[in-house]
Amino acid sequence: MKTHTTFKTLALALGLALAGVAQASTAALPKDLPAYGPDKPLPTPQIAQHTLPNGLTVWVVPREGLPKVNVALSVLGGTAADDAATPAQSQLMASLLNEGTASRSSRDIAEALQAIGGDYSASAGDDAVSIRASALSSHASQLLALVADTALHPTFPAKEVTLAKANALQNLKVQESDPDWQAQRAFGHAAYGDHPYSRDSLTEASVEAASPDTLRALHDARFRPDRALLVIVGRIGADEAFKLAEQQFGNWKASGTALADTAPAPRTAAPQRLIVPRAGAVQSNIRYGRPAVPANDPDYIPLTVANTILGGGFTSRITQDIREDKGYSYSPWSRFSANRVGGSAVATVDVRNEVTGATLAELAKLYGSMASQPASAEELTGAKRLVGGIYLLRNQIQGALTATLANYWVDGLPPSFLGSYVAEANKVTTEQVQAMGRKYFAAKDQSIVIVGDPKAIDAQLKPYGAFTVFKP
Repeated sequence: MKTHTTFKTLALALGLALAGVAQASTAALPKDLPAYGPDKPLPTPQIAQHTLPNGLTVWVVPREGLPKVNVALSVLGGTAADDAATPAQSQLMASLLNEGTASRSSRDIAEALQAIGGDYSASAGDDAVSIRASALSSHASQLLALVADTALHPTFPAKEVTLAKANALQNLKVQESDPDWQAQRAFGHAAYGDHPYSRDSLTEASVEAASPDTLRALHDARFRPDRALLVIVGRIGADEAFKLAEQQFGNWKASGTALADTAPAPRTAAPQRLIVPRAGAVQSNIRYGRPAVPANDPDYIPLTVANTILGGGFTSRITQDIREDKGYSYSPWSRFSANRVGGSAVATVDVRNEVTGATLAELAKLYGSMASQPASAEELTGAKRLVGGIYLLRNQIQGALTATLANYWVDGLPPSFLGSYVAEANKVTTEQVQAMGRKYFAAKDQSIVIVGDPKAIDAQLKPYGAFTVFKP
């Protein structure tokens, strides 16, 4: 289940919205407009690479421009590595990294960041714990020192742990009242079953079980230099960046046995029909999808383009049919998410109760069209330009570029993927898109998850099989 919101998702949503406005506004223009101009060479930054003697991988991208340095530290072992009895406890651990170290209090850390024009965040995703930080380039050494201190020497003070647990329990109550969150959690279980990818959200049990001692143990088991990547991007030379990395992280030693790699997630699953009862709801929150492939699979790029045609942009088939033609939903869309050992493809459609069944019928038709109806030249070109344009626009932003490189490493992709992604997307053919349709978008293979009022929609669901109440 993908419940966390990342900059990547926000950038994509913004890009799709802007693309939609642009495409909608030009719909009535003459058909004899000039063809697109030739593609310009893709700007590919030079990525200097080095491995410290302790096994820490370091990537550096020197850039001109703003006097700023961005840093990302990623350590393998995210929520997928958490114990099934205490799911997503690494999220709590990550949130407390900057709340106190052996030499700094949480206030000391905050004041030090303020003094260097810095910011800091830490989180746990499915496959890694990640720190993101930035500061003025003139304070790069202080920034690296802070990142190293919080990563290597957190103390998880009892007072801070108690506060974090109270906040987490309150947040759980908020999430449980959110139908979108409920739908995505249920879809995660439908797609991944018992695989750890289905357990990416905190529970009351995992929060209550957390203590300074358990969080320290969790940290010590994850944070190893031989399973970590440090990315440094900004106005700094490669030699200086490598020197700072050695100074701050060179004494980091691995101890104990490294965590086992997460087992591959299922690529297929028996389709399920799940309902999350929400008495009195006036709309149905629908998730329609299945497991897919990890980011390092050959189908990753063709499936990305195919999903864009299906539901990834304003001119996509889902949007044009369900929104523009039928008026069932304001913002229906589909998403393909790929991680280190698995992925998923899912459509998100929120509709009023009266058209729940009709929407499911449209989704089945649209998904089937990906195999039966070849993408037109206009669809294929538009999808490629949207995929490439958003990618290039996003990675012009220094912080986003830093995160992209860190995510590639976590997902098992080489740094060279940064320069090849758009070129490979532009090679995708109509035949490949249709093959993705046959392989991943057959209606019979999709699970259906609905959060809604059973009394209001039960009759409409009968043609789609027996729905089981989802119990987390």
